[in-house]
Amino acid sequence: MNEGSARREVALVTGANRGIGRGVAEQLAALGMTVVIGARDPLRGEKAAAAVRATGGDAHAVTLDVTDRTTVQEAAKRIEERFGRLDVLVNNAGISGSGQVSPQDAHDQVPSSVDLDMVRAVFETNVLGVIAVTNTMLPLLRRSPAPRVVNVSSHAASLTLTSDPDGPFTALPPSAAYAPSKSALSALTVQYANELRSDGILVNAVAPGFVDTDGNNHTGILTVDQGAATVVRLATLSTDGPTGGFLAAEGPVPW
Repeated sequence: MNEGSARREVALVTGANRGIGRGVAEQLAALGMTVVIGARDPLRGEKAAAAVRATGGDAHAVTLDVTDRTTVQEAAKRIEERFGRLDVLVNNAGISGSGQVSPQDAHDQVPSSVDLDMVRAVFETNVLGVIAVTNTMLPLLRRSPAPRVVNVSSHAASLTLTSDPDGPFTALPPSAAYAPSKSALSALTVQYANELRSDGILVNAVAPGFVDTDGNNHTGILTVDQGAATVVRLATLSTDGPTGGFLAAEGPVPW
């Protein structure tokens, strides 16, 4: 561990080689943090890290597939060996289950006809993957004076919003995979926050909004920078900041 890295806060962002995760990594690096870019593809991860370094940021890539415990453990080992601790964990990696289609076209997730294998795959990444990464990184987070965990969710996780017969979600096909996985992530966030509150570890979920990314075939209305900014705000909370919340740019999201 070098002296410069010891002074910087260290952040791990999963799924950070593109999209919102990439935007979060860039913004955290611009704030002076050392950013560890987690990516399933090591070449894409290193390319993203090199791009951040080219702008003056301190970034490093690790191979990390949230559904592969070996890569998760190896990533934790590398972070420990190089930095000795972790200050921020952004659980950004996630999948829609429908490929690169907009929510308006995700008819393969209608509950009465959904493929159970798709549901399992989505929950494996969006829920179980968060548990695997968070639990593996907790020993490193406990070494930080101000540890923060941010789970990237979606407005689609809100039971209040999605059950409103006059709300915007009624125009979208019902979802038995993506939306329920994000609702489960909300519940998981609260449980982690309750457990870790006494340890000073802040755990929050964030809905970055409908961001223009590959995951929705670039149909989003917000830029990556706009979506990432909301995530970064929670990743940089002071020690007296909120925990167990579900937040967006406009404020708290109803459960």
